[in-house]
Amino acid sequence: MNTMKVWLLMGGLTVLLVALGGALFGRSGATMFLVIALALNFFSYFYSDKIAIKMTGSYPVTQSEAPELYEIVGRLTQRAGIPMPKLYMTPSPQPNAFATGRDPSHAAVAVTEGIMRLLNRTEVEGVLAHELSHVKNRDVLVGSLAATLAGAITMMANAFRWAAIFGMGRDDNEGGGGLIGGLAMAILAPLAALLIQMAISRSREYKADADGARLIGSGEGLAGALLKLESAAQRIPMQTNPAASHLFIVNPLSGQSFARLFSTHPSTEERVARLRAMRV
Repeated sequence: MNTMKVWLLMGGLTVLLVALGGALFGRSGATMFLVIALALNFFSYFYSDKIAIKMTGSYPVTQSEAPELYEIVGRLTQRAGIPMPKLYMTPSPQPNAFATGRDPSHAAVAVTEGIMRLLNRTEVEGVLAHELSHVKNRDVLVGSLAATLAGAITMMANAFRWAAIFGMGRDDNEGGGGLIGGLAMAILAPLAALLIQMAISRSREYKADADGARLIGSGEGLAGALLKLESAAQRIPMQTNPAASHLFIVNPLSGQSFARLFSTHPSTEERVARLRAMRV
């Protein structure tokens, strides 16, 4: 049911993209932006892992440099039945973690330098089980596709607003609404796309929490980790690209009230409550 909901939301993003193209730029506009979205999706599919690693400044670590990390991930991947991902360290004192990659055979898991200092072993296992569940469920691909479609909608709306400012209208023979209707769509469509993207991301976070708890046989380690990570994110800033914030297990920009308002993460309190109510 949760997976069906996500793909219905993805369909909603696609319909919104095509509808916005038609309303702002006519029939050819709808076709053009659909082609752009498909091209962006193709690029995102094959390079999402490299983009995420570069945006966060993460660097690879060897087994000799992080033996405990390798041991935990190796054991959990065997239990989950997926290949060992590439392991990275993110240069930040804020404790956090993320997973990326289009499928389990092309995956990477990164933890920040601060996470191993704050969490105990049980909590680290809970975090890594959550991230490996994202990998197994191909959630990074879903999130990347959602971000791509939402980004295309936002770019399209920005292009129309600038065209309207400089008086560059489209050919009325192409169909679509008038200037006022177009401006309304250019304002409302990106907001709708953001809300859909947030709903997709939050659904996947809840599922990864539940699947991670089942993987290790308990939700308590992850619940305790989430509380510590959320508290630390409020106190310790992370210098990272906001476009990558949705990847992390807790929002790394939680200390910024505006960023928290439009967070792609569900509330930590609700996540902890669900984990502690689980029977695994």
